[in-house]
Amino acid sequence: MTSDLASSLWHHTCREQVNAPELAGDVEADLVVVGGGYTGCSAALQATRDGASVCLVEADEIGSGGSGRNVGLANAGLWLPPRDINAQLGEKAGKRLSQILAEAPDTVFGLIEEFGIACEAVRNGTLHCAHAPSGMGDLENRHAQLVETGAPVRLLGRDEAMARVGSAQVHGALFDPRAGTIQPLAYARGLARAAVESGVALHQKSPATAIERDGDFWRVRTPKGSVKAHALLLATNAYMKPVKGMKTPDVVPVHFFQGATDPLDPALLDKILPGQEGCWDTALVMSSWRRDEAGRLIVGAMGQLDHFAGAFHRNWLRRKLASMFPELGGVTLRQMWYGRIGMTLEHLPKILSIGPNAMACFGYSGRGIGPGTAFGQRMAKALLGGRADVLPVSPVEAHGLPFAGIRQAYYETGATLTHFVKDRGAG
Repeated sequence: MTSDLASSLWHHTCREQVNAPELAGDVEADLVVVGGGYTGCSAALQATRDGASVCLVEADEIGSGGSGRNVGLANAGLWLPPRDINAQLGEKAGKRLSQILAEAPDTVFGLIEEFGIACEAVRNGTLHCAHAPSGMGDLENRHAQLVETGAPVRLLGRDEAMARVGSAQVHGALFDPRAGTIQPLAYARGLARAAVESGVALHQKSPATAIERDGDFWRVRTPKGSVKAHALLLATNAYMKPVKGMKTPDVVPVHFFQGATDPLDPALLDKILPGQEGCWDTALVMSSWRRDEAGRLIVGAMGQLDHFAGAFHRNWLRRKLASMFPELGGVTLRQMWYGRIGMTLEHLPKILSIGPNAMACFGYSGRGIGPGTAFGQRMAKALLGGRADVLPVSPVEAHGLPFAGIRQAYYETGATLTHFVKDRGAG
């Protein structure tokens, strides 16, 4: 089992394509963006719509990192509840960030509609499900905090949650009507296609090999060319590769894997997620489930598939599917894949100032779609218009994450042990 994007369902069902040849020769632009995911593509699109010339370079293919591998839940807000965000940033800054990200689904679905992005967009909300009766305490706390911010969320009892999910394994849920589901790779490539149509020079298979100051400009070198620009945005999150002249921002890479069934029988679709909400649970080792446009069920959990414990994860996923939906016992998971989530110590996104007119953004901690889109747009305005006041969080001059490797091992070991123990039991 590899981490190759081609092993994912999203690769096989993506209907969006973008023309992005390899960079060849030396070019100039107002803004150079490194990274072709949600942040980079939304920043490039925003900048060119604001009248700037933009060049974006991507090491592999558009969406080949976390943007093309994730669950596809376009959520409002972050994983942290509002009071925890306020405790980290201060009340004023915390409330502002929460408000910006509360509006992020509007931004995402607005772009999808405006540019006709074919990404299976369904805005029927999401369900944060209690995995056990004890999980309701967490949901009640989150509900109270979100209501304080004016969020239109609703706490569901067990009977309604079971009916919406189609499983007896949920014990209640927090419903957020602002959110929805998308085909994540198609959304990334749709943003890129819209950016190219708006005038962005976009280049795949063009890894940044060196980044340096060139007088008052930045120069990003690739194997066959270079970009000279007034402003620089590093938007690689958990998929940053070593680049000469630029320190890689520290994140804790946490892995999340998924498997997809064949399209389900129509009779099963009337029972399993009939409203097509996207779901995740309150378990310490979180899992997720959702449907796609063709009626496939996609189930996922924390874990990495390409090491000795990959078999534990895969076996657990099959048991999880049968436990939650007994009608699907024995159903084959046709595609299985995984990706990396970039986490920070505080579970908050970071904007790092890396020099004059230069920023890096990372650490969405599993909430890349809405925050990535919103952060990208606002960083483009800040870098090109000198408007630091539009940034969702204040930039920091330095960032360190002690023992990142140990923290990564902690998360993966926890997921492995959980799935190993449950693989020996009932799932």
